[in-house]
Amino acid sequence: MSLLTQLKDAQKESMKAKDKVRLGAIRMVLAEIKQREIDNKTTLDDAGITSVLVKLVKQRRDSYTQYKDAGRDDLAEIEANEIEALEAFLPQPLTEEEILALIDAAIAESGAAGMQDMGKVMGLIKAKAEGKADLGKVSGLIKQRLSA
Repeated sequence: MSLLTQLKDAQKESMKAKDKVRLGAIRMVLAEIKQREIDNKTTLDDAGITSVLVKLVKQRRDSYTQYKDAGRDDLAEIEANEIEALEAFLPQPLTEEEILALIDAAIAESGAAGMQDMGKVMGLIKAKAEGKADLGKVSGLIKQRLSA
């Protein structure tokens, strides 16, 4: 079952359950998917939908930290609930061991010798780890591996 179908089914379930927070989060995702499809004049596949989900989760996390810093725990709780609802549609995150194995494989495949080859390694990993790992963390681990 495609990710779009899962989202639409979850939207129906949320309507029936009267789960307003989850319903709002799913509607937000569907609207963003529709907007991207209109902007790019293409239909998004599961990888495109996953990138939309990753972007929206990241935005929610930023909002969550800003609300927490401002002492707005009520709004922070709403953001946390939306994050939880959206993360249900993301693939399982990679463990650190799996990330390190991907990095080692990419370094071997690209023949990277130092920091100047970081872009090559990152390019190989990005396609495999998109939506499954925080690319900022992956970048830091690549730097450690290449500088060692």
